[in-house]
Amino acid sequence: MGEQVEKQGYSFGTFKGVYTPSVLTIFGVIMYLRFGWVLGNVGLFGTLMIVTMATAITFLTGLSISAMATNMKVGGGGAYYIISRSLGLEAGAAIGLPLFFARAIGVAFYIAGFTEAVLALFGNPLAGLGIHDMALAGKLISVTTLVLITALAYISADLALKVQFAIFAAIAFSLVSLFMGNPSPDVFVIPPDAVLPPKATFWVVFAVFFPAVTGIEAGLGLSGDLKNPARSLPVGTLLAIGTGYLVYMIMPIFLSIKVPNADALRFDPNILNTVARWALPISIGVFAASLSSALGSLLGAPRTLQALAVDRIIPRFIGRGFGKDKADPRIATALSFFVALAAVLLGDLNLIAPILSMFFLLSYGLLNLSAGLEGLIESPSWRPKFSVPSWVSLIGATLCFAAMLMIDAGATLISIFLTALVFYLVKRRRLNAHWDDMRYGILTLLVRFAIQHLNKLKPDERTWRPNILALSGSPKSRWHLVEMAHSLTRHSSALTVASILPVEDWSAEKVQTMETSMREYLEKREVDAMVKIFPSPDMLNGARALVRAYGYGPLTPNTILLGDTENHSNFNEFAELIQLVYRTQRNLIMLRESDVEASDEAVEIHVWWGGNKDNIGLILTLAYQIQKSPVWKESKLILKTIVDHEDERVQAQERLDSFIEEQRIPAEADVLIKRLPSFYDIIRQSSSDAGLVFMGMRPPGEDESHDDYGRYYGSLMDATKGMPPLAFVLAAEAIEFRQVIGISDRR
Repeated sequence: MGEQVEKQGYSFGTFKGVYTPSVLTIFGVIMYLRFGWVLGNVGLFGTLMIVTMATAITFLTGLSISAMATNMKVGGGGAYYIISRSLGLEAGAAIGLPLFFARAIGVAFYIAGFTEAVLALFGNPLAGLGIHDMALAGKLISVTTLVLITALAYISADLALKVQFAIFAAIAFSLVSLFMGNPSPDVFVIPPDAVLPPKATFWVVFAVFFPAVTGIEAGLGLSGDLKNPARSLPVGTLLAIGTGYLVYMIMPIFLSIKVPNADALRFDPNILNTVARWALPISIGVFAASLSSALGSLLGAPRTLQALAVDRIIPRFIGRGFGKDKADPRIATALSFFVALAAVLLGDLNLIAPILSMFFLLSYGLLNLSAGLEGLIESPSWRPKFSVPSWVSLIGATLCFAAMLMIDAGATLISIFLTALVFYLVKRRRLNAHWDDMRYGILTLLVRFAIQHLNKLKPDERTWRPNILALSGSPKSRWHLVEMAHSLTRHSSALTVASILPVEDWSAEKVQTMETSMREYLEKREVDAMVKIFPSPDMLNGARALVRAYGYGPLTPNTILLGDTENHSNFNEFAELIQLVYRTQRNLIMLRESDVEASDEAVEIHVWWGGNKDNIGLILTLAYQIQKSPVWKESKLILKTIVDHEDERVQAQERLDSFIEEQRIPAEADVLIKRLPSFYDIIRQSSSDAGLVFMGMRPPGEDESHDDYGRYYGSLMDATKGMPPLAFVLAAEAIEFRQVIGISDRR
């Protein structure tokens, strides 16, 4: 993906670094303490369905991980690393930080399972020390256990994983003891006074079981300490999933044969002890499974935090390494310990348990989505050795998100909100990633799809909006043009700010540098616009070439925004540009700055209604658009027109008032009588206090010469001197602008 990862860490192999931590987390406390309950609630077929559905989600995620791992050099951080290098730094952080807390707090859950097993088997082992309160004893045991396994993880991940071999052996022996069991039916008799728990629904049971198959995060979290991640992650992950599925499919069949009474499965949480040949290995297995899951999380959580620190999302000192090859993130491990300790001391964690599960599912979903989108984009850089069809990964993502909603819709919304909040906060920091991701490819895919379908459609009046090409030159010198364009397009349509570069010799590097500088300037002023620098020896020739050529397919600007020119020597050339804009069926807005001092209280927009119906339709649309911008949202829109006699005034006023009411335009009407010889004198007098005035321009005649239209343009400039800021509008697009704003043909 364009980034080289420096090799560091322990260089674990597939079995030690991926398979063992993954499979030990899969064979956890749910298998020992809840599997019989699952079978007793939904029966054999339902159990096999739940196991298959849950494993299918994990398996599809494993395939996606395999594809991603064989297409990039995977560094530390597991899911965070892969997601951030695929969907971007912000998306990686948005899942990485919550995932760290989920794994760190998850340590407390596994330790709680260990503590419950200790208390169930030995009673209160601290009673001899004078501690008779079971709740207090449980917390002391949990804290002591947390300190011990943290010390193990703190000293060395290598030592911690060697301990997991012993745990693996203990779990394997417990399964041997279970499958050798052949108990008498008498042991499953339920006392007559026993209270049976009510049967749980399918999805409730699914929610309880699902965490049993989410152990692949344990191996993925050690990605930075693998000798060959591209080989170890696919092989170790898929083998662990396969091992878990095999055992979880055999176990319900075995239990249904040995325990004919389904009520006993729901009644006895230690049913595996009852069925097994020897009960002690099962108890040891519970201890071992709990501790291995806690240890796996305590190894993975700091490495996620370390990866976040390396990428400067959190302070870098947190990711500092110690020990062999600087591979042990001891500061991050200490932070993980304190998070887990707080969770242990809080006691009841059931309220936040569903949210923690959501973060694991969310990370699975984003991993699948990353692989699926990479396949859809089909960039040349996507060449995984372990190839997976994109639709397979996308199905995996869909199943993850569907499972989240089925398990707990409320927790799903909370987890999505927290993830979005982290995304927003990281986005605001404007961190620069030192790697490439596929966001550009995703947007290109979406744009290509949109353009291909948009090209088949014809623009219509109902959805029309101004897509503006603003020939502003340098934004610093002609900011009023950029401000006008931004006010018209804000949050609703496209804006391109263009500048002609009047040079004979130019280079692509120089143009790119200027575009970058201009874009950064606009971003600082919070103007959302595309930037185009067009080299040309002559300003007007460059502008004409840009008007002709700029755009792609249906995404061609429909409106050109220009500043006026006061240079009489080039009126004809400027008129030629206006004629070109009109004949290419692009609308024109020509903004003229005021040459008189503006009033601080100029909060009115005046629209002068003349004879051109297309122009007035476009003008009213633009005036309505500009009123929605923050700069003009407090302004008053006034429609003005001029009649010759007093007896026409009342009728014209009624027509305008009726029109405003019918079309729901937030405006007032003002009808003036022609008391001065020139319309422009009336406009100058009536709009002297306006903040912005809209007027129509006469369209060029079909055979009108540049000289003739240049004379019209020159007379228009002379007649409107001394007025407030003027926006001359010329409608040219093949759109019935009267219908855009709702003007009927009767006027």
